Amino acid sequence: MKPIRLNQPMPIPQQQFKNKSVKQLPQNSFARILHTANQDIKVSKHAQQRIEQRKIDISATEWHAIEEKIVSAHKKGLNDALVLTKNAALIINVKNQTVITAMNRQEANDQIFTNIDGAIVL
Repeated sequence: MKPIRLNQPMPIPQQQFKNKSVKQLPQNSFARILHTANQDIKVSKHAQQRIEQRKIDISATEWHAIEEKIVSAHKKGLNDALVLTKNAALIINVKNQTVITAMNRQEANDQIFTNIDGAIVL
């Protein structure tokens, strides 16, 4: 016969929890569009190399202004835009919000830009 033990903790059965899948947003939902609109401008690997090689300096204030103008350009239906700042010329894919290439303003003076829908001067 087993002895009776008083005031012993009762074992608690372990509960198994099911993994809940992450809710996917519908393709054209307002939440997805808002999430996409709030993303920063991306810089392609090629553009990053050009910015470093050419020692192009773009301040945070200028990046913010560029972001605002790119949103406006997207609303107007632009695909690729030339963005001119006081120190740089950037080609930006407006739809993907990605800087494709960059050059300083002196280099830009000698270039002819093709395959762009519009120009943004800051």
